[in-house]
Amino acid sequence: MTVTTLSFDQVVEIVSVLSDAFQDYPVMRYVLGPDVPGVGAPYKVRLHRLVQLFVSARAYRDEPLLGIRDDSGALVAAVVMSLPKASNPLPAFIGLRESVWAELGAEARSRYDAYIAAANFFAASPPHHHLNMIGVRKAQQRRGLSRELLDAVHRLAGDDAQSTGVSLTTERPENLPFYERFGYKVVGHARLGPDLETWGLFREIKGL
Repeated sequence: MTVTTLSFDQVVEIVSVLSDAFQDYPVMRYVLGPDVPGVGAPYKVRLHRLVQLFVSARAYRDEPLLGIRDDSGALVAAVVMSLPKASNPLPAFIGLRESVWAELGAEARSRYDAYIAAANFFAASPPHHHLNMIGVRKAQQRRGLSRELLDAVHRLAGDDAQSTGVSLTTERPENLPFYERFGYKVVGHARLGPDLETWGLFREIKGL
């Protein structure tokens, strides 16, 4: 299985993969909150819409979307990234964004804004790529696919003269040693509550 470039046409597949991979991820649980019987859509439905929003933010800007397919052609792993120079969102994405937050509710949006403010580790950093989401379907995990995706991410950033490296955030402390093995260094840390903290990591281009 090899890493391939994906496009806007594969957004539905990417969302499916990342929704599966991030089903129990701390940020998703924090932003969306628990199911309330008789109020709103079930957690899995709300998670799918939130991931759709995150992936679409990159796809509408024509930013990097990468993936791995299995032997049957099914997408089993994906990564979405931001380019060093951010572009303004298109009206179509703004419409989608407002629609999704209207569905998820004001409290979810407020929690998301609080997370974004806490995880703002890279505002003063020189231009670089940001790894927004990377995930592998649960049935395909522990097969080295994340490593393949990260290698592709690092090559992409290394080939861009405008980029000084790759940044990312993680909300699971057990992920820190994994990323550190790839040359990432922790550059920031914040706690949003008793059950959620976030780390910012950066990998410089040199040595790619």
